[in-house]
Amino acid sequence: METLIPIINRLQEVFLTVGAEIIQLPQIVVVGSQSSGKSSVLESLVGRDFLPRGSGIVTRRPLVLQLVNVPPLAERRLQENGNGVKQNANSYPGIKADEWGTFLHSKNQIFTDFLEIRKEIEEETERSSGGNKGISPEPIYLKIFSPHVLNLTLVDLPGITKVPVGDQPEDIEAQVQEMILSFISNPNSLILSVSPANSDLATSDALKLAREVDQDGRRTLLVVSKLDLMDAGTDALEVLLGRVIPVRLGIVGVVNRSQHDINTQKSIEDTSRDEQAFLQRHYPSLASRCGSRYLARTLSRLLMHHIRDCLPELKRRVTVLSAQYQARLSSYGQPVEDHSSTLLQIVTKFASDYCNTIEGTATHIQTSELCGGARICYIFHETFGRTLQSIDPLGGLTELDILTAIRNATGPRPALFVPEISFELLVKRQIKRLEEPSLRCVELVHEELQRIIQHCSSYSTQELLRFPKLHDSIVEVVTSLLRKRLPITNDMVHNLVQIELAYINTKHPDFTDAAQVSASVNSQQGLQDGDKCWMNEKVAEEKVPVTGFSSPVKGQAINLLDTAVPVSRKLSAREQRDCEVIQRLIKCYFLIVRKSIQDSVPKTVMHFLVNFVKERLQSELVGQLYKQNLLQGLLIESQDTAQQRTEVAQMLEALQKASNIISEIRETHLW
Repeated sequence: METLIPIINRLQEVFLTVGAEIIQLPQIVVVGSQSSGKSSVLESLVGRDFLPRGSGIVTRRPLVLQLVNVPPLAERRLQENGNGVKQNANSYPGIKADEWGTFLHSKNQIFTDFLEIRKEIEEETERSSGGNKGISPEPIYLKIFSPHVLNLTLVDLPGITKVPVGDQPEDIEAQVQEMILSFISNPNSLILSVSPANSDLATSDALKLAREVDQDGRRTLLVVSKLDLMDAGTDALEVLLGRVIPVRLGIVGVVNRSQHDINTQKSIEDTSRDEQAFLQRHYPSLASRCGSRYLARTLSRLLMHHIRDCLPELKRRVTVLSAQYQARLSSYGQPVEDHSSTLLQIVTKFASDYCNTIEGTATHIQTSELCGGARICYIFHETFGRTLQSIDPLGGLTELDILTAIRNATGPRPALFVPEISFELLVKRQIKRLEEPSLRCVELVHEELQRIIQHCSSYSTQELLRFPKLHDSIVEVVTSLLRKRLPITNDMVHNLVQIELAYINTKHPDFTDAAQVSASVNSQQGLQDGDKCWMNEKVAEEKVPVTGFSSPVKGQAINLLDTAVPVSRKLSAREQRDCEVIQRLIKCYFLIVRKSIQDSVPKTVMHFLVNFVKERLQSELVGQLYKQNLLQGLLIESQDTAQQRTEVAQMLEALQKASNIISEIRETHLW
């Protein structure tokens, strides 16, 4: 199980190379108030002074610390000479030191002087955080190799502070807490909460933050620091036994180096001996379960068991992400090598998807709304059909209009029968009303053909999005083709109405009944009324008061057109019959024409617009775009696509490396 922590360290390095932490790896996060002794605890785990020291907030960037146990220098030299296991010898060739460190930001540089490591941390902190106590969420990655450490991965975070100093913002407390929560919210992390023994644990900010994300305390280990600084006559026995605040993973007490020890450069070894002596004197029953050495062993054990528990989910997560990134990489396609072949493939694919969308056989079918051929069908039979059905055959025609048309058609002679020319004049007026909805039908279909372009660009032809210029050119060619066909189709639909207006076929098979009705009514009128009807009408007309026919003033011209026409009056029996005949004839013939228009307009639109575009689309695209002088310019990838492909490829490579690293773990390593 000791190999699990180095494996997690390797996984961390793999994902850091791509600058993303898409997988939450197991690690120990150190949390504590400012000057709570966090740095001293970490240095005691390493056994060397390497962290910046000073007053106020010192840790101003997260420090991800990987501790790697390596054989001593003498043992490694023996291995290099062939007197040992070559596997370890090849791991650290050419390093002539027992202990050393490396930073991720300067990976090729090896630091054997821990004072130089401290200096590098300070300089790297000032580089991004400023030189006056500013903080930054960007981590510093440090790996320390030593035969005196246990394999561990820890994250040292800035101490919780209350009052801003220097150029720190007013909300420094909120920023620090937000940074801490971003690390400890990781369910795969263990929380090392550091609280000084000389303060009340009930007011510990570190424990408060830990409780927010780990309410049952399953991931929290409490370290009580500065045991030697408690007031005389008091001790931390009740706290260390867990009787004050119980913590699931345990409570470990430690003795930190004092500022005097730091100033006099007291070694970590001497501090460790003095710590054990102090624990034996004041806490003899707990001495074996306290101290820095016990803390290091406990942390290593807890981290290994935690990694073992997280490993199955980690494997699953890597597998799922690998499949997702592989699919994303495939969607971006490969860099273009053969421009001619690539353009033809894209154009052919677009034309095929466009036609399939019309036919309803496209791969990507929308479920939220009608599109393509289905919407065109809806326009024909629902929108256009219902609009025609809603048109009243006699809409806009009054009885006065009909009588006026009849009288205008008879000229100066009174008619014995209803003149046919009046019927033609009136029915043509009604037929013209069918032209506007017919042209609107063409417009709606044209708009849907335009929408299909965007549908194919967004869903059916993902590779087309790689090339913005080619995409725009294809859209322009198809739009131009549709624009050219629109007036032609409008003219044909206009001609359909004009054809109906050109000849009123009163011998139409479906118009026979109406003609017979007209003949019957006229015949009855002639037999029953005869001259009597005419005389009655003449007498009735004489009784109608006429205005505008008074004797003119001498020398004044008379304009009979200025005579007032009555807006409405009671119709005579003959007039009523004449109106009924014309109305029935108009309604019957209008329904015949409406039925014909409702059938012929969709056929015309399909032939002159939809089918024409389907048949000519690919040849039009190839003819307009497949030109040698255009190939290079059209197949230039967008910067976003090229960058995203590179990033996804790097992430996929990292995931594959991670999968290989995880696969190295055998079942025997877990127990």
